[in-house]
Amino acid sequence: MLSGLVPTEYYVALSALVFVIGAVGVLTRRSAIMIFLSVELMLNAANLALIAFARQWATAGAAVALSGQAAVFIILAVAAAEVAVGLGILVAIFRYRHSADVDTLSGVRL
Repeated sequence: MLSGLVPTEYYVALSALVFVIGAVGVLTRRSAIMIFLSVELMLNAANLALIAFARQWATAGAAVALSGQAAVFIILAVAAAEVAVGLGILVAIFRYRHSADVDTLSGVRL
């Protein structure tokens, strides 16, 4: 291992911690906006792990190190599409119900 570099295990541990925080947020929050933010935390945790593994493969001399970064680009594109569609649906529900609480959304029929 090169001196001065942070070990990959630290990045993976940080990624796991951020993912757990996001998962707890999804399971415990009632606001749809907070649930969206928690899902984004989980996606960013996966991105961090992919970049850490791509960096490890690059230092090992693997030619496929950019595939991790390509996967991150795809995940970011999917996350942006998810936010655009999700916020559009949330705005439509908020106009109808005047609330972003997911517990009150069980009876919504759009």
